[in-house]
Amino acid sequence: MAPLPAAGAAGRIILAHGACHGGWCWYKVAALLRAAGHRVDAPDLGAAGQRGLGVGGAPASSFADHARPLLDAVRALPDGERAVLVGHSFGGMSVALAAETFPDKVAAAVFVAAFLPDCANPPSHPIDTVINSYHDDKITLSFPLIFAMNFCHCQYQESDWMDTVIDPSHVPPSILFGPEFLKKKLYQLSSPEDYTLAKSLVRASSLYVDELRRRAAFREDRYGAVRKVYVVVENDMAIVQEHQRWMVANAEVAEVRVMDAGDHMAMLSAPEELAGHLADVANTYI
Repeated sequence: MAPLPAAGAAGRIILAHGACHGGWCWYKVAALLRAAGHRVDAPDLGAAGQRGLGVGGAPASSFADHARPLLDAVRALPDGERAVLVGHSFGGMSVALAAETFPDKVAAAVFVAAFLPDCANPPSHPIDTVINSYHDDKITLSFPLIFAMNFCHCQYQESDWMDTVIDPSHVPPSILFGPEFLKKKLYQLSSPEDYTLAKSLVRASSLYVDELRRRAAFREDRYGAVRKVYVVVENDMAIVQEHQRWMVANAEVAEVRVMDAGDHMAMLSAPEELAGHLADVANTYI
């Protein structure tokens, strides 16, 4: 992997992973960014990654608990220091909560093929919109967001989940991506080595839809005031491009960047391109 241009300043970048994953999935991007002089953190979110080993494989009991490690990392920033927060997939929800909680500590919030909430609706709105439009021709989806249909007693196709293990009786309802689903929907362009790594390290997670529906919309003067950058991943077979662009159109985004390489796990399948975008954002906004 070619080195990135040196950082203009030793900016702090905090990376938030998506459902069923952990901080481990950022290893390539983190190495590239650190080599360029950036300070990088990639915490395991609640009950994810290494944290999941001590809780019997169950997801965190609430979205607040799931997002807490990211909020703790932002809270710990020294006075006057701001960080770029990067959320991938469901990690976008944790980044949004951190921006809402600590807007003065966030130089920019970056959403990589991620859920992007707005300030007019409950945080669950991006997920609920997928549910409501699943049978619509406007947005063609293959992402297992249909899982959330369990919450509203809608119909979904089990084939979309392939071998994913879904437990709607768990509190909160849990999901664990299966090997076939990982290979065909998330890692279809990733290396065999990274796919093998994922099979070993994925943990049960949740989308916390009920809790997110009960939360008030994020505030315009807090989350809404934070600069947002969206990275559209065109070859994503999970959160497909049409849905990514719908979220961008539905929220106030300062900048949109597009990746024509990589799959849903862009940090593994196209790490140089993604790291380049993140380094540029950090050099621009910090």
